[in-house]
Amino acid sequence: MMRNNATIQDIARRAGVGTTTVSRVLNGHPYVSEATRQKVLNAIEDLGYRPSFSAQHMRTRTSRLIGFLAADVATTPYAVDMIRGAYDACWNQEHVLLVISTGENMEMAEAAVEVLLGRQVEGIVCAAMYHRPIHLPDNSRHIPTVLANCFVPDRSLPSVVPDEVQGGHDAITFALRKGHTRIGFINLSPHTNGGGPVPASKGRLQGYREALEQAGIPYDEHLVKHTNETPRANYHLTQELLALPDPPTAIFCGNDRTAMGCYGALAQMGLRIPDDVAVISFDDQIDIASGLWPPLTSMRLPHYEMGRWAVDYLLRHVQAEDALPPVQHLVECPLIERDSI
Repeated sequence: MMRNNATIQDIARRAGVGTTTVSRVLNGHPYVSEATRQKVLNAIEDLGYRPSFSAQHMRTRTSRLIGFLAADVATTPYAVDMIRGAYDACWNQEHVLLVISTGENMEMAEAAVEVLLGRQVEGIVCAAMYHRPIHLPDNSRHIPTVLANCFVPDRSLPSVVPDEVQGGHDAITFALRKGHTRIGFINLSPHTNGGGPVPASKGRLQGYREALEQAGIPYDEHLVKHTNETPRANYHLTQELLALPDPPTAIFCGNDRTAMGCYGALAQMGLRIPDDVAVISFDDQIDIASGLWPPLTSMRLPHYEMGRWAVDYLLRHVQAEDALPPVQHLVECPLIERDSI
């Protein structure tokens, strides 16, 4: 295949016009006749010309690049939808997404930011696999930054996160509509191993309580358990709920992995889902939710929508040369109904 080394001068000679006219066509200038524009476009196609990215950057002073720092997203199948959402938002606005996976290594994150700054990206999206507070390297403060599925403790940067309260509320409201009034809850631990908060645990519990209150049902602390998310814990917590004097007829699981343990315990006890005990969950990890039998009803985490919103918000303000207001945007978690309730 012939190497593409055509220049603007080559296009001008091929089209029989001046280089200024070629430049105007390349930049979408309105003052070029349609006949001349078509001659230039035909010459560009014939010669296989591709504009110089660096030259475009020098001319427009924009790189059309957005950086995406993935703390642990790029290696997580269901959370990778965040990258897809960010990619689609970039593509729709003629930008390119540069993704760097940094893990939890702060030195690696700082080096990644330096790489992105060297590429003169217009802004950065920092994303985490699960909703949590994060700490950013100091050099990230030199460029517009939006956080996806995470936030900084002082809330000084714009972020987009799932509406955990709405998700918990809607899950319980759905169970109530199905006729359940005794609803157990195997919630996530309220704290990480390092002692940090788990917003999903707090928010989903708040939604659970609000839905019960709105239905006039008193909160019963015996119906709420917290799991360390091991299969054994999820199994035994389900057994504890069913051993109560007035056991639940439905169980709300803090995530789909918890629901797997719940399913196992119910099967071992000879109980049918949803005829004897209904199950509803959170996250909607498709390989789990669709793979269980019966398929699991679950609140979907809006990873795609968060990635897309983060880039749209970033570009809207960068292109307007505005400061980025530190909004804390909530995205609704939709219910995906299957056969478990």
